Amino acid sequence: MAIAFVFFGFLAIGMPIAFAIGLAGLAGLIQLDNPRFMLAGVSKLFTGMDSFTFLAMPFFILAGEIMNHIGITRQLMRLAHVLVGHFRGGLAHANMVASVLFSGLTGAATADAAAFGKTLVPEMVRNGYRRDYAAAVTAAGSIIGPTIPPSGLMVVYGSLMGVSIGGLFAAGILPGLVICAVCMAIIALGATRNNLPPAEKRVSLKVLLRSVRDAALALIMPVIILGGILGGVVTPTEAASVAVAYALFVGAVIYRNLSWGALYQMLLATARTTGVIFAIIAFASLLGWWMSFERIPQAIADAVLSISENRLVVIFLIVVILLVIGMVMDITAILIILAPVLVPLANEVGLEPIHSGIIFVLALNISLMTPPVGACLFVLASVTGEKLERIAAKLWPFLVAEIAVLFIFAYWEGLALFVPRLLGFAN
Repeated sequence: MAIAFVFFGFLAIGMPIAFAIGLAGLAGLIQLDNPRFMLAGVSKLFTGMDSFTFLAMPFFILAGEIMNHIGITRQLMRLAHVLVGHFRGGLAHANMVASVLFSGLTGAATADAAAFGKTLVPEMVRNGYRRDYAAAVTAAGSIIGPTIPPSGLMVVYGSLMGVSIGGLFAAGILPGLVICAVCMAIIALGATRNNLPPAEKRVSLKVLLRSVRDAALALIMPVIILGGILGGVVTPTEAASVAVAYALFVGAVIYRNLSWGALYQMLLATARTTGVIFAIIAFASLLGWWMSFERIPQAIADAVLSISENRLVVIFLIVVILLVIGMVMDITAILIILAPVLVPLANEVGLEPIHSGIIFVLALNISLMTPPVGACLFVLASVTGEKLERIAAKLWPFLVAEIAVLFIFAYWEGLALFVPRLLGFAN
């Protein structure tokens, strides 16, 4: 209890999440009253990051930075609009489809939220959409990108829990597509209530083919990443580095709009983002180490099982824990701290490791949209100038629908593992 007070106390005064976790872990080691633990804690910070697979994250981030900078994302947005612009509220539908197309570029919900908040939201407002509704649609779609691989959370989960990252990537494809379809259904059902603009004229086949051709260079990116990993040709880290090489080739040779100065700025942005993630990983490993000495994971597991040992109830409790804690804490930190606690519990009631992983990823991605500290909401409020509470008010139908999708995949193992089993990653 004292350690929790230390952690939340530091968060309350505005300390960055990584340092709040680190100081809580340090307080825990001091509480153990053994100098050996203090000395070993220093090395624990480094061993927590000592995983070759973690190298995939900075490469994926850099590839997304380059693709965004060279302007290839505009072709993806245009293709999305061409595909679904003939529906009422076409730009809102295009927002969702663009999130699917963008999934191979960033792997981060906040990056997609920022990119679309600066581009699609103003475009939607100019075409007659309310700004709060446009921002809410963008927030709802922002979690599709890190659900359909590549996904930084999947890389972290797979590295920590010894689960196939390729299998997790495969498991994320179907939930991401289902979330897109469900959100498009919400847009269609609410078209009259939200006074969405009328449908546009369906484009000709010639225009459609031209849009596909213009976006082809961007569409190749997920083929490189997913095809290489799922085909067993490359590891996730190798696929990420190949994606960077491809993005550099497109920018420097084909578009010729990639300067050394711009590349330097993108490397800086990648280093900042990666540094934050790795700091959280390092300090969370220290806190997790202390928790293992105190047998806190076992205590939490026993507490859950004391409520019920029924598989359905335990899955429900795991999902609720992730969603509730995700409302007030950084999702990477949650993953590192709670995965070693909750995954053995999930395994105990018969969940496949990949199935547990996709539950974690979906739940934590959804928590990025929930107040009070939903990162995507804050990003969109910042880049659009809209009030966070107005965005949240328009977001709730999408949030309810996505939570329903989460529970469907949590309880329906056959659906959750359909693609991994098809590709030989699960039994």
